[in-house]
Formats: sequence, structure tokens, C-alpha cells
Amino acid sequence: MQNVLNGIKKFLMNKNTVTILGVLAAIAVLYIGYNWRVKQAIDPQKVPYAKVEIASRTLITADMVGYTTVSKDMLKNNPNIIRNSGLVVGKYVSYGTTIPENSLFYAQSLMTEEEMPDSAFANIPDDYTIYSLNVDLHTTYGNSIYPGNYIDLYVKLINDNQEVVFGKLIESIEVLAVKDSEGNHVFETTVESRTPSELLFAVPNEMYRLLMQAGYIGYSLEIIPVPRNASYSANPGETRESSEYIKNFILSKTVILPEDTNTNTQKTN
Repeated sequence: MQNVLNGIKKFLMNKNTVTILGVLAAIAVLYIGYNWRVKQAIDPQKVPYAKVEIASRTLITADMVGYTTVSKDMLKNNPNIIRNSGLVVGKYVSYGTTIPENSLFYAQSLMTEEEMPDSAFANIPDDYTIYSLNVDLHTTYGNSIYPGNYIDLYVKLINDNQEVVFGKLIESIEVLAVKDSEGNHVFETTVESRTPSELLFAVPNEMYRLLMQAGYIGYSLEIIPVPRNASYSANPGETRESSEYIKNFILSKTVILPEDTNTNTQKTN
């Protein structure tokens, strides 16, 4: 037994043996470390995906969503990938976006109901009314007016002296939506090109009546939307009438009937 122990001791103290053992230990460390790193990188993670193509503005339901596995490294490099179906079901596909079949879900592709374009119409303040201005590709500067932009409304008119008058009627008015002739949002899709037909605004009732009066005057008056720069929309001022001259001209050409008041009276015998 003692001879065996002495032999082992002598073997371990041999320089060649030490070198070989050191090399083997280094290889083992590298192997273990490499496998650990690979496992960490490709560690499969379950994420939701679209089982079918989901069109813009569609409410996502549970039957549209499945689960697949992706590498942990992929999630690390794409933080916008949604990892939980609870953050998908009940959301809407953003306007201007279509989620392809078998695609993963990305945060920027989804909206809550409150964030959808038409949700703005559900929160119109009291004593405000939706006003629609007829436009085309030319008057929107080649589709350069977007929902959320603050713009000005100018007027070109011919006065009683047959003079052409041009001036600002409304200042800093927010565009709620841009729609085509079929009522579709112009910017909700990139798959097809849509031609703008109307700009929608929410304005105080008095301003709504003034704009409607202006629209009924006919060929001698034209309302022209004028876009401004990004700073104008980022720091909007008060929406207000800008020209007494134009306002008075419009009022002089139209008549507003007083609202009917239903009064119940009882005869006294």
C-alpha cells in the first residue's frame, strides 16, 4: 500500500504530469464556461405570436394569439418584443400597421382603446362640436397634414367691392383625424394609398356655427388649411378667431335662426 502511495506521489510531482493536468483543467474550464454561455444565450423563452394576419385597428382576441420559443439573446437585443399574452389580448393593432401571420408582437404595434384615432371623438368637451372641412391632396399639401397637428384656417373671399381678401380666420386648431371619401383614416395603413377628403376638428359651438356659415356662402369664399412647423404643434396656443373683418363678412352674408324653445303652457279657466 505504501508503495502505491509513493508511486502516486511521485507521479503527481512529475513536471510532465503537472503540465498535462494543467492543460486538462484549462480545457475543462473552457468547455464548462463555453457551454454555460451558450445556454445563457439560447435559453428558450416563450413569447406570444400572431396565429393569423391581424389588420390595422383590429381588436386582438385570445384565439389570434399562440406561443412560440425564441432565444434569450434575441429578447435581449429586441426589448420591444412583448413576452406576455396578457399585454396583447384586448389591445388594438395600431393604425398604419398590419401584424403578419406568425409574427411576434412589438410594443409599438399595439394601442389601447383610448389611444386609437377615433377615441378622440369620444372625449369631446361639452359645448363643442365636430367640424368637417372638405379637402383634397392639393389643399393638404400632398398629405402633409396629420392627426394631432395644430394648423391655421385661412379664408380667401371676394368682398362686395369685388376685391379678393385673404386672411387668417382660425388660429391654432387641432386636427383630430384625416379621412378619405369612404370614412377611412388616411394614415392608418401603408399597404394602400388613400386620398384625403376631410379634416376633422372639435371646436366650440359658436366657432362651429361660424365655420358652417362660411361654408354655405359658396364660390365667393374658400376655407384653406395651412400647416405650420413642429414647434407650433408641440406648443399650441389657444384656438381662437383671428379676423373680425372676415367674421363680420361671414355674418353679413348669412342668418342664424334662433333655437326653438318648447314651452308647455296651460290654459287657466
